[in-house]
Amino acid sequence: MSDLLKVALIGNPNTGKTSLFNILTGLNQKVGNYPGITVDKKTGKSKLSETVSARIIDLPGTYSLNASSEDENIAVNVLSDTTNNNYPDIVVVVAEVENLKRNLLLFTQVKDLGLPTVLVINMQDIMHAKGITIDVAALEKELHTKIILLSSKKNSGIAELKEALLAYKSISLTPCELCNTSILDTSGLNEKQLQHKKTVQRYQFIKQLLDKYYTAKITRSEGFRAKLDTVITHKIFGYLIFFIILFSIFQALFSWSEYPMDLIDGAFASLSDWTNNNLPDGAFTRLISEGVIPGIGGIVIFIPQIAFLFLFLSILEESGYMSRVVFLMDKIMRKFGLSGKSVVPLISGTACAIPAIMSARNIENWKERLITILVTPFTTCSARLPVYAIIISLVIPKGRTFLGLSNHALVLMGLYILGFGTAILAAYILNKIVKIESKSYFVIEMPNYKLPLFKNVVYNVLDKTKAFVFGAGKIILAVSILLWVMASYGPNEKFNNAEEYITTQNVNLSGDILNAKVASYKLEHSYIGTFGKFIEPSIKPLGYDWKIGIALITSFAAREVFVGTLATIYSVGSDDESTLKEKMRKEVHSATLKPVFDFPTGISLLLFYAFAMQCMSTVAIVKRETNGWKWPLIQMFGMTFFAYLVAMIAYQVLK
Repeated sequence: MSDLLKVALIGNPNTGKTSLFNILTGLNQKVGNYPGITVDKKTGKSKLSETVSARIIDLPGTYSLNASSEDENIAVNVLSDTTNNNYPDIVVVVAEVENLKRNLLLFTQVKDLGLPTVLVINMQDIMHAKGITIDVAALEKELHTKIILLSSKKNSGIAELKEALLAYKSISLTPCELCNTSILDTSGLNEKQLQHKKTVQRYQFIKQLLDKYYTAKITRSEGFRAKLDTVITHKIFGYLIFFIILFSIFQALFSWSEYPMDLIDGAFASLSDWTNNNLPDGAFTRLISEGVIPGIGGIVIFIPQIAFLFLFLSILEESGYMSRVVFLMDKIMRKFGLSGKSVVPLISGTACAIPAIMSARNIENWKERLITILVTPFTTCSARLPVYAIIISLVIPKGRTFLGLSNHALVLMGLYILGFGTAILAAYILNKIVKIESKSYFVIEMPNYKLPLFKNVVYNVLDKTKAFVFGAGKIILAVSILLWVMASYGPNEKFNNAEEYITTQNVNLSGDILNAKVASYKLEHSYIGTFGKFIEPSIKPLGYDWKIGIALITSFAAREVFVGTLATIYSVGSDDESTLKEKMRKEVHSATLKPVFDFPTGISLLLFYAFAMQCMSTVAIVKRETNGWKWPLIQMFGMTFFAYLVAMIAYQVLK
């Protein structure tokens, strides 16, 4: 796409920039990284006319080009470095109709760079309701640019924007005249003072323009929004509303996804059985039926729950509610040595710790940022959801308690609260231990409440679910093949002569019972069984057998691999076409014949995964963000030891 017209989208957070990006690109989007930087780069292809297409670059949301965070640095580098592949032919600055004064600061800075610049004023649909009028022609003349009034919600103004992009060479490169910072008296000023003086002059210029060409009858501090904010951010009702919303989400995660999950589970069990019965007998068929299909099925089954989780998170974000949660939680966070800025990574961690840790880059204070990075993995990410879901369904009885909520939903909610609470407590301890002098300030914008755009929500759910499935799928496929090989071959005569040994010891057995005994004996003396037996003494105090131990180790690649690993292990040498959940429920200890997944073991596993650093990708990103191995190693061993200790205590008390 290097020969396409390159268009950079930039704007303050909550201006509708992402909505515009989705409208322009549709599903023609790619997510990658900026060269040498772990921050996501979103690009997409858009057809501007029958003969011209554009490459749209979605820059991170930023308030100004006076870079004080990593995200702002990226925007500055893309717009100023003419040698990089992302250097645009034209820049589109997205503003929001009720926030023009703040949004136009960024516009004047971009205009000074000498790039063709279009100003898009979004949310045109609310102008009439708010009594807003804009003299667009006069503003275009003063700002030396093309202005497009646009509504992402109603898809209006898109054709006009595309026409402006096609005619980008006719856009004036003249900076805003009254905002010419080159005439400032800079004598005796340091860099920070100079930036402040320039910013003040820009705001004075913007105020003059808006006083002449912009009017609004209803301000943001009036009307329904202000009244709703007093309830949403109330010191009592705000938290009550937040927890009611969370309870509802977790109730829906189980009740809405139960039927599709059962269908998927049964379909993969049937596919594995069909493959085993209809393909030519041999190692390759067994690999497919006992390794690949159960392993992949162990993650695909959780697509409904993952999709619903991202659906709810997208709706909360799109509606403007999440910003209120951040503001609300700031009051609590300050008591633990953090600020509301840290809530953004912690809440983002419910999706994935990796982008959540990267989002801490907008925290200027290094101590606060470091502590946020170290505690974020405690929050329950979506990769833990498959482990939680299957263990909860095995060891927690069905039923409804407490306002009609299911037991399963309450336990899942409890695990999320436990993770967040532990993160806060760990932050408090680290704030006392880590001796870094610092000051921090918390500023957040309250965006308008709005109905979530269906298209935005769908794109977000598809994008995040696809990333989850394919990201985990590649790892699970590789691990499944490796596990099958290790479980299908053994190092000694006990494996090779398993049938002879079992027949000698059990002369009265025959048929399926004999075959099951042989398969179990071979698995126990295979390469993976030998390794599992080696580590079993270290995990036995937690209530785990060697099979669970193997799953614990492989899940360090990604937490959700735990389920895929058990699916593969329980399928090797087995003709049982039961679902994974049924196989886990029937699994017993050979010595005592007691269920492996009983209540004490289940609780122990839930607590271990709630606290353990079971993700090598998270370790890698912490190393990248802290510029060394010191903090990720402290984090990994500290969290793992804590998880081991809590899981052991829980099992020993409950058994």
